Amino acid sequence: MSGFVSLRMMVGAALAGLVFLSASASITTSEAAPSQEATQGPSGLPLPRFVSLKSGRVNSRIGPGVNYGVDWLYMKAGLPMEIIQEYDNWRRVRDADGSEGWVNQSLLSGKRTAMTAPWQRGKDVKINLLAKPEPEARTVAIIDPGVVGKIKACNGDWCEMNFGGVIGWLKQNQVWGAYPGELVKD
Repeated sequence: MSGFVSLRMMVGAALAGLVFLSASASITTSEAAPSQEATQGPSGLPLPRFVSLKSGRVNSRIGPGVNYGVDWLYMKAGLPMEIIQEYDNWRRVRDADGSEGWVNQSLLSGKRTAMTAPWQRGKDVKINLLAKPEPEARTVAIIDPGVVGKIKACNGDWCEMNFGGVIGWLKQNQVWGAYPGELVKD
């Protein structure tokens, strides 16, 4: 749970090494890859699915309602979250560190963001943002693990991302915020 402070605030590892940050994003649509086992939730949308935090101050509760205690306080708009369950207007979400809790749907956005290789945080690893979706393409930026950017599109193998106006491509398996093989379109 590195990068989070239970019952206080989450500034954390998602901001550690933050070089670029996308402040604006547009709504995207996505299709689950055939291998992705998605079911339809009560909202009519697939489960699981990725979304992002709409607000810069989001309570994650231990149950689906305001009468349940707050377990986490997320302090960064745009953080990617995975919705894993729905109940009324509450969504059970999972963050990049695996922490789960319930968030009111009004605090979530369909705007897709992703975090670069959160599993590599704290290691001496850099991620090359490439000009084209090709392994030999020119590097346009070097990004630390745990940095959040906006997904422009994913083709199942590569994701085009925007990190504060710097746009480039990452292998889809280098981001947390898009499923393997998932297609995402602006």
